Amino acid sequence: MLTHKESLPVRSLVLRDVRRPGSESSYQVGPLRCYGDKSIWNAAFFAKETLYLHFPTFHGELSADISLLFKTTSSSGVLLENLGIRDFIRLELSSSTEVVFSFDVGNGPLEVSVKAGVPLNDNRWHRIQAERNVREASLRLDELPAATQEAPADGHIHLQLNSQLFVGTASRQKGFRGCIRSLQLNGVTLDLEERAKVTPGIQAGCPGHCSTYGGLCQNQGRCVEGARSFSCDCSSSAFNGAFCDQGIYSFKENLVNESNGSSSPTSSPFLPNLNLRAENISLSFRSGQSPALFLYVSSHHRQYLALLLNNAEQLEVRYRLESSKEEEILRSKVRSLANGQLHSVSVSRLADSVTIQVTHHPLKEHFNLTSGVEFSDVRSLTLGRVHNSQDLDPALAQLGSLGFTGCLSAVLFNSISPLKAALIRPIASSVVVRGPLIRSSCGPAAAKPHAAENTHHQPEQRLLIFGLFLCILGLIAAIIFGIASALAILIRFLHRRKGTCQNQELTKTEDNNRLQFASQSISQYGPTESQKEYFI
Repeated sequence: MLTHKESLPVRSLVLRDVRRPGSESSYQVGPLRCYGDKSIWNAAFFAKETLYLHFPTFHGELSADISLLFKTTSSSGVLLENLGIRDFIRLELSSSTEVVFSFDVGNGPLEVSVKAGVPLNDNRWHRIQAERNVREASLRLDELPAATQEAPADGHIHLQLNSQLFVGTASRQKGFRGCIRSLQLNGVTLDLEERAKVTPGIQAGCPGHCSTYGGLCQNQGRCVEGARSFSCDCSSSAFNGAFCDQGIYSFKENLVNESNGSSSPTSSPFLPNLNLRAENISLSFRSGQSPALFLYVSSHHRQYLALLLNNAEQLEVRYRLESSKEEEILRSKVRSLANGQLHSVSVSRLADSVTIQVTHHPLKEHFNLTSGVEFSDVRSLTLGRVHNSQDLDPALAQLGSLGFTGCLSAVLFNSISPLKAALIRPIASSVVVRGPLIRSSCGPAAAKPHAAENTHHQPEQRLLIFGLFLCILGLIAAIIFGIASALAILIRFLHRRKGTCQNQELTKTEDNNRLQFASQSISQYGPTESQKEYFI
């Protein structure tokens, strides 16, 4: 159960030791509910150093506790201040690396400062916590150690203020330019947004979330700025989700027999008259089939591009950019790609230069085309089986009839994601789906290769667990019997000890009585000579 926002976002779930026979794992994700806190995200943006917000006088006569978060690109500026006839309290960014908390209660100005090792005007959020009481003042910046300053032993202790509290400054000093949020004075949150709405020149909320959190938008997702937060636009990404990090998967069981009507390609027409001198292709797949056709792009001029696995389980990219010439085959050296594991592939072309990269193989493979460089008048993109194969070479036409059996994920051709369009917007006119197209979670491993072994070993495992359970019960019973026996022996020993003590006490009493009687006899008749020697 995740209960703190610092634990978010969850990027991955790793399950280990699941390939052994008899090993099994499962997980469940329940409903996710996010709740906003206005006291935390209550913010205002000061575009100029002369702008300020005003609030009622701050009452912190004997104690003052101030906390806020700020971000700025300015090197200095007063964050807040409240003035009196002579007294004052002020919090300011004195330089790009220093924050100062100053006040005067009638004993002269007192300052507490903290210096950071990095610039504070980096347009990132920084936290300030300042506190003053009758004994000392302290200042903390981010996670740095707090700086403290003791108050004078003799002198005034009451902070007497009479002006309004200014966030920013209304005096001649340089004001703050940037964002302030989550401002609290003695535990009370000041509503910066509501006051900013009625103050000219100051914006409620804080722009620039993308500069801080934009890196969370993954896989070419675009960060979209909001007044209080940000969002990720995944429209040009092959991924989905809040951070464009959730893959869009499809699983297609493609039968060879055309008459069954079970083929399942996904076709996506492009914009008309699209001419390409460069392509960027990426996709992930998991399959045990080879050969297999992943992607096929055709034009109105008998040009095409095909991405496939060959019989040797190698990745091939086939280009035919001049209809009068033969196709060019670019073959990767990476083998064993039809092993049921999840693989990612990226192909980039710029004119006649082509780069291929496969997951887990950091080195890119470079190729050069010897024919044309322009892919003219692109017509359609197909995933899976190709029906209209009269323009294809016989070998590629045969591959097109086989199609693909397995799992495809995050297919992206330049800025177009046909698989995402087919699954999320199935009624879109630009996507044609033939046959079943099923949303699936493509796991990194093949489907339970040890299922039969798991079934075979289950009775033995249960018998082993039952025997272990009986052993544990026997051990617990032996321990309990031992403890009970020890207690019985201890009680018997204590009982005997008690009887012995009582007998000794009785004997001692009788001896005392005899001694008392003897003493009385001695006092009556007087001591003898031998008795005097005894007592000496």
